[in-house]
Amino acid sequence: MRELRGRVAVVTGAASGIGRALALELSREGAALALSDVNEAGLAETRRLAEALGAKVTSERLDVADSRAVEAHAEHVIAVHGRANLVINNAGVGLGATIADMSYDDLAWLFGINFWGVVHGTKAFLPHLKRAGEGHVVNVSSVFGLIAVPGQGAYNAAKFAVRGFTECLRQELELEGANVSATCVHPGGIKTDIARNARVISRPGGPGREEMNAYFDQLARTTADAAARKILRGVKKNARRVLIGPDAHAIDALQRLLPTSYQALLVRQARRAPFPP
Repeated sequence: MRELRGRVAVVTGAASGIGRALALELSREGAALALSDVNEAGLAETRRLAEALGAKVTSERLDVADSRAVEAHAEHVIAVHGRANLVINNAGVGLGATIADMSYDDLAWLFGINFWGVVHGTKAFLPHLKRAGEGHVVNVSSVFGLIAVPGQGAYNAAKFAVRGFTECLRQELELEGANVSATCVHPGGIKTDIARNARVISRPGGPGREEMNAYFDQLARTTADAAARKILRGVKKNARRVLIGPDAHAIDALQRLLPTSYQALLVRQARRAPFPP
């Protein structure tokens, strides 16, 4: 997909952050949009901004963890837009907790959105992408799908799963000779509200949410707009993997150079961090 003008793009998690930035960048590129999120107020604002740029937009409240709802969403998109060419499974949530402290319910909540949401979006739209004559699936993983970090066990597990799922999908589509491709995206620290909206399970005497938000803000160096532009360039280049931000490139290099011993480095760093897990 070297051309986005006139194509129909589906974006989950479109109420804010990278999702909103993608919607607006796609609007500037001349694509029609099918947007979704559970945050109806934020979604309505994204739709308003995209329509102001001249895009044809439909929007729908959608819980990507609900497979039946995602299947119905796909059918609705095809009924209204006639086809789908680009699906960006972007919706995601955070959970800050050690594996010992997290509950099964917290783990299931995160996996329902961060992993199963990707699976649902891919499987619901894949047949439609093939019928459209050209298509692309973009699944958003994370730098935490390249390395694991303490205190992010659930997030690590889901984002590693997204990476494996997407890389397998890409290979299967190539073996099939399909007119559809797939890209896995690994953002580093992006200036979004994902940390503010995350569930955090703090131990007694641990930092408050405001302290943690301020700390994470210092680590987020890349804007959502820059991330959106990088993702769409990756689609046009049919990239297998897109790394977003200088920290993502550094982490990728770290994993390549020290594929297992990076863990000892992170343990030492975590001991010196202001908020050790």
